[in-house]
Amino acid sequence: MLVAVVLPPREGFGPDAVGAIGLLVHRLAAPDDVVVGQASGRAVFAGRRFAAAAAVWWPPVGRVERYMAGVVKTLRRLRPDVVEVHNRANLALAVKRALPATQVALFLHNDPLGMRGGKRASERAALLRALRVVCVSEYLAGRFLEGLTAGAERPAVLPNALELAALPERLRADAREPTILFVGRVVADKGADAFVRACGAVLPLLPGWRAVMIGADRFWMGSKVTAFERSLAPEAAAAGVERLGYLPHEAVLAAMARAAVVVVPSRWAEPFGLTALEAMASGAALVCSDRGGLPEVAGEAAIYAGADEAGALEAAILRVAGDAAL
Repeated sequence: MLVAVVLPPREGFGPDAVGAIGLLVHRLAAPDDVVVGQASGRAVFAGRRFAAAAAVWWPPVGRVERYMAGVVKTLRRLRPDVVEVHNRANLALAVKRALPATQVALFLHNDPLGMRGGKRASERAALLRALRVVCVSEYLAGRFLEGLTAGAERPAVLPNALELAALPERLRADAREPTILFVGRVVADKGADAFVRACGAVLPLLPGWRAVMIGADRFWMGSKVTAFERSLAPEAAAAGVERLGYLPHEAVLAAMARAAVVVVPSRWAEPFGLTALEAMASGAALVCSDRGGLPEVAGEAAIYAGADEAGALEAAILRVAGDAAL
């Protein structure tokens, strides 16, 4: 049986350019599955079959629309038995219309109410009738069902996963570096500025500790510097926060395995919270917000603090940094 796994547009699938969805597909796809994505000219993961979406010139406007048409053209050539479309409701429906005899599943990693083809309850009801819908958290499944009639079929929930054997060796708590670490997109929704603010307040109270940020606006080397990042740079320098930019995922996991504390101060409702899961699996103490799916992931294994709750993030960091047993 041939399974084709379709990435969202602009999602990387290689060691030097990959986001959360590409990482999950890399972990979970079988060696014989074909991963379909956007051609980038970058190296793809070894040991995986990758097919670039065909280049098409119709429709004449709309990069996303041309990507969708290219995916459909590629799938018609591959003739898969099953298609998994990740995070694009309108693309999943387009695939189903083009290949009506093929089983098509839609894997949702983000809030469907903000997604083309999922904003209205009627659109989400149509998705349930046509496709197998899978959400990465109970939070997302609940969002999907908002406005649908009572008794509507519930999407399946398949939480994101880690490949534990691929994680670096965990250090003992007393051997970890006195580092407060932020990992993720450097955007306001992720609370990057809240992290800088909090570290500026706590570092003078924590002799010997350092604060580090890993990430950029996008998940690839050479990601364009945004106005938000430019405005944050002098604040980070004044606070003593080191900014390392985008790093390959292997280096991110290594940093988590060494750091004493990882902070996930998201303002937006995280659909899942993969960084939090990786932090816990790496043995770091976790400070995070309670937005979206984060409480499902972290349970009782985190200290919760909101990004914009006055003094909360600072107090949480000081609490864990000052209590070795905790």
